[in-house]
Amino acid sequence: MNLFTAPDPKSVERLDVEPVNARRNRQPLYAARKKIFPKRAEGQFRRFKWIVMLITLGIYYLAPWIRWDRGPYAPDQAILVDLASRRFYFFFIEIWPQEFYYVAGLLVMAGFGLFLVTSAVGRAWCGYACPQTVWVDLFLVVERAIEGDRNARIKLDAAPWSLGKLRKRVLKHSIWLVIGVATGGAWIFYFADAPSLAVALATGAAPAVAYATVAILTSTTYVFGGLLREQVCTYMCPWPRIQGAMLDENSLVVTYNDWRGEQRSRHSKKAQADGLAVGDCVDCNACVAVCPMGIDIRDGQQMECITCALCIDACDGVMDKIGKPRGLIAYATLSEYSANMAIATDGGRTAVQPAKVRNTDGSFINGIRHFNWRIIFRPRVVFYAAVWAAIGIGMLVHLSMRGRLELNVVHDRNPQFVMESDGSIRNGYTIRILNMVPQPRRIALTLSGLDGATMRIPEISRDDARSFTLDAAPDAATTVKVFITRRPTAAAVDEFLFTIDEPGGTDRATYRAAFNAPGDPQ
Repeated sequence: MNLFTAPDPKSVERLDVEPVNARRNRQPLYAARKKIFPKRAEGQFRRFKWIVMLITLGIYYLAPWIRWDRGPYAPDQAILVDLASRRFYFFFIEIWPQEFYYVAGLLVMAGFGLFLVTSAVGRAWCGYACPQTVWVDLFLVVERAIEGDRNARIKLDAAPWSLGKLRKRVLKHSIWLVIGVATGGAWIFYFADAPSLAVALATGAAPAVAYATVAILTSTTYVFGGLLREQVCTYMCPWPRIQGAMLDENSLVVTYNDWRGEQRSRHSKKAQADGLAVGDCVDCNACVAVCPMGIDIRDGQQMECITCALCIDACDGVMDKIGKPRGLIAYATLSEYSANMAIATDGGRTAVQPAKVRNTDGSFINGIRHFNWRIIFRPRVVFYAAVWAAIGIGMLVHLSMRGRLELNVVHDRNPQFVMESDGSIRNGYTIRILNMVPQPRRIALTLSGLDGATMRIPEISRDDARSFTLDAAPDAATTVKVFITRRPTAAAVDEFLFTIDEPGGTDRATYRAAFNAPGDPQ
């Protein structure tokens, strides 16, 4: 089809909508909020957002109910933050408090992950996976189901109060509150056995902190997702301001390609007959109507844009109707856009000239740059990806090689030594054995070094020896009192090792301790 004889743009409905957060008409900081009524979009990006929403919400709401058998001595909840026992369980992984560096590593990975995603594909996190975006989408689903699409919601909002309007509003806000309660409830299920806590919540037997947490998260979910919406992204979230430093000329962002869209006209056939330059944009405002942030992407890059790409779906639908190629609004890089604009404006010396970028049959000239996925894999992105992967691989390797036995020793401070009647010297120690597996184990405690010394554990035996075998409680710390006795020697300070291991196993831990005697520096 010859693009210059395409259907008349007048066949496309022009939506009466003004961008609430238009860059060309900034509102004062403390101006009253103007409501945004985003129109339902249809297309590949909207479908992708549905998929992401279902996956993320499914994980959040269902993950606490997944079971994982760890044996009789550990909880069977797959993901559990057990504050009482100071443990974090994630399927087959168990993290103890002293292993909090794994959590720190995950936070560092999350930071580099955001840098990586932003450098490569712009604010994709904001547009698809941010909790604020996901819950606003969920709340909009409820709102559209009850009040209708954009025009119906505008009409209802402007209508005087009636029984029908009251019924719809009460139903909508009630469902929003139910979603908020479910959100708060799902969160606390990560910190206790989910089935037991659910019963306790229903019967009023749960701790007060559980009800307080549900109330707080219910209110924040309801207010942020239902009432504030885009204001959270614009005024409360720091990421829109940070992401500007993360982008470069090769980052992928949602872009209005005015090099092919200008000049806008709803009467292109008449304008062309009069010899005027006409672009592909028919000024239908479809891109503005679907935007949940209330901006006009045709104004260029804006802080409020979360790159959700719904404007791409809306514009592609219009282009299909009028027989023009898709991509008037598309994901593009600044370098591609600038190169195409230079062609369309003769290096910036003229206004956009559609004839400069098209052949006589309406197709684009060969010099027009189109997106190439290879541009994503540039040094900056590769660096972020390498650091992110290195941290992850390092944590996995360390996790697979970590020992599941630890030993802590505290020397008695008062007194630091005792003189026996036979002239021998005795030191006391408190030994703490950490068995970090959910199974009881027989552990051998051995004294290494300190020639001529013997060890006694009154809880186990009254005999002296160099090694004892004791029972370590499952997934817990076992504390024993140990006395080391030695004949007087000329050495001022003697060091030795406490060693623990599991006979026949691979776990082993040591601790270097000091034996104090008269005349030693205190």
